[in-house]
Amino acid sequence: MMPSARFADLEGASVLITGGGSGIGAALTEGFARQGAKVAFIDIADGPSLALADRIEKELGRRPLYLKTDIRDVEALRASAARAAEAHGDVTVLVNNAALDDRHAVEDVTVEFWDNNQAVNLRPHFFSAQAVAPGMKRAGGGSIINFTSTSFLINHPDMPAYTAAKAGIVGLTKGLAGKLGADDIRVNAIAPGWVITERQKQLWVTEQALAAHVAKQCIKQVMQPEDVVGTVLFLASDASRMLTAQMLIVDGGFL
Repeated sequence: MMPSARFADLEGASVLITGGGSGIGAALTEGFARQGAKVAFIDIADGPSLALADRIEKELGRRPLYLKTDIRDVEALRASAARAAEAHGDVTVLVNNAALDDRHAVEDVTVEFWDNNQAVNLRPHFFSAQAVAPGMKRAGGGSIINFTSTSFLINHPDMPAYTAAKAGIVGLTKGLAGKLGADDIRVNAIAPGWVITERQKQLWVTEQALAAHVAKQCIKQVMQPEDVVGTVLFLASDASRMLTAQMLIVDGGFL
């Protein structure tokens, strides 16, 4: 269920979301569109991205701008950020959501695998922020929201390159917050717990594993992509005007 809260300052805001075509990202694209924001989203998969844009346009009468981009290509990422600004005005909300949580054994990791993993899971967070920061300064401020994960906090054993990137995002968040705060640009991180997307269902969810995880949560409900949206909207809005350099954990109380 999408959050019921409305944030008046998000209506008409120029929002850019990476990985916005599926999973949590798709819920974010829809959530901002329902706030009346002008949404552009980056993804690499045409099928789900175009279907999402079609559905939102049909339901809300406004179409999010889909920007097909391989976020490992920094120049392409910069170009897409520029296209979002050209279409909707200077980006004032950036959500760095894109990630790839492939499992991998320590003994199997090569230099090439490591570098590709960081090129998806950490490097784009910096360069997308770099791309939109000048526009945020012109606009008088903005909000950057970086997705990390609780995986590095629970010592997840099956994806060390991924957890290294997710821990790095927290450091990046704090460094950018310190640098950009003088221009009224807030930078925060959100750390979701186990959110059951279609990808999770296809690859890793078993009835037993999910039940055991939910049993450790304070709130005994399965987390859905929509459960993360409200926190991101709050961080994007002026309701969190003095909140920066923070990591908010949204995990149903697992930790």
